[in-house]
Amino acid sequence: MLKNNASVQKWTELNYFPERASMAINEDIENQETGGRGVRERLLVPQEQDRAGKDEGTDNERPWMVYFSTFVAVCGSYEFGTCAGYSSPTQDAIVEELSLSTAEYSVFGSILTFGAMIGAITGGPIADFISRKGAMRMASAFCVAGWLAIYFAEGALPLDIGRLATGYGMGVFSYVVPIFIAEITPKNLRGALTAVNQLMICAGVSVSFIIGTVLAWRVLALIGLIPCAVLLFGLFFIPESPRWLAKTGRKKEFEAALQKLRGKDADISEEATEIQEYIETLQRLPKARMLDLFQRRYLSSVIIGVGLMVVQQFGGINGICFYTSNIFEEAGFSSSVGTITYAILQVIVTAIGAALVDRAGRKPLLLISGTGLILGCIITALSFFLKVYDLAADAVPILAVTGILLYIAAFSVGMGAVPWVVMSEIFPINIKGVAGGFATLVNWFGAWAVSYTFNYLMSWSSYGTFLLYAAINTAGMVFVITVVPETKGRSLEQIQAAINTE
Repeated sequence: MLKNNASVQKWTELNYFPERASMAINEDIENQETGGRGVRERLLVPQEQDRAGKDEGTDNERPWMVYFSTFVAVCGSYEFGTCAGYSSPTQDAIVEELSLSTAEYSVFGSILTFGAMIGAITGGPIADFISRKGAMRMASAFCVAGWLAIYFAEGALPLDIGRLATGYGMGVFSYVVPIFIAEITPKNLRGALTAVNQLMICAGVSVSFIIGTVLAWRVLALIGLIPCAVLLFGLFFIPESPRWLAKTGRKKEFEAALQKLRGKDADISEEATEIQEYIETLQRLPKARMLDLFQRRYLSSVIIGVGLMVVQQFGGINGICFYTSNIFEEAGFSSSVGTITYAILQVIVTAIGAALVDRAGRKPLLLISGTGLILGCIITALSFFLKVYDLAADAVPILAVTGILLYIAAFSVGMGAVPWVVMSEIFPINIKGVAGGFATLVNWFGAWAVSYTFNYLMSWSSYGTFLLYAAINTAGMVFVITVVPETKGRSLEQIQAAINTE
């Protein structure tokens, strides 16, 4: 039982864890006497042109470089999942071979989260300073060093150092990968390709858990090096984010990167002009600091990005996944079979969500997901209520398994990936590093807080815990309906121009 519970907890440590501005621009320009009326008009013109039917990046050829660049970037997402899933199948072997106590192994598992928090805090500024590709290289280096430390470990200390290093790399990946994908993709592909980030995290976790049951723990650590090797090699062949290049004043490199991404025969003039004019406007603003996020001109974007992270984590995902093993056992299922079933379901449904995000839109998926989360919590709460009061005993396991699988499926189709998609779109580029790091930190803190408090809540009231999560998810639905905008089909610049006027 201890093994199974710990497996699920380690399994989910990272699994769910990896640009609005017209009013803001007006205020900043008025404050700095830069003549904002003309700038605002230029920012809004592309919206009218796009309504006429022209999509960026669709000029007579498939944007194969966008797909290839996304593939390279999501190797970081897969590495994210590989790190998260590592401790689940390896616990018994590591404890036995290195004679670790339960407390020592618990530190090994949980220190990943602290490394990720540090990565989340520093990942944004690093990605702004050394580039998106540079941040991915640095994160890969930390993961490589961490895996090697784990492979050669002969005691608890090198294990913990290695785990902390991989956690730091994961924290950086959790920010920079979706940001990089959002900045290189045309708007008609952005949602689906950004959602692939979450899909690859799920795949990494699932594969690690499954192959870890048949491979030695040191071999599994070496396998964790493979995604890093592919990423580091692939980065030599893909362009840097054009928006980052434009932001740093590298005009020729910016145009070359954008042309490479859109195809050699594509007309990039309109998109390039839109990006450059917007960034030139933002560069007139002072450099963003953490306290700047709470200024009026940025507050809407921060509330949306951070609010979605709060909704995602405090809806109970990590607590519920932690208890999945026990629920499957009470239902008469094998714990390992049940967990693998959950993993496969999660990957399949996440893939479906990724395919739908640019067709159905962000808000519809979030609302469908939220409805499923609420129903899953209520059904699970009902099963515990019946168990506590010894009513309809035969129905308890059926309701429990149904509720948990519905919850997992609902989370995977929308709430797992879409907040990251919106977060990558919603922040103005001049605060994207600071704001994205802050949102990612909030996400990691929520993951830790829910995992830490779950057992205390369950000891208070098992069915009350799930009703509490149902209430939080209901509040999250209200937040999505009233605050979160639909970003489907808009360029990042158009999102910025519209967010404060909707």
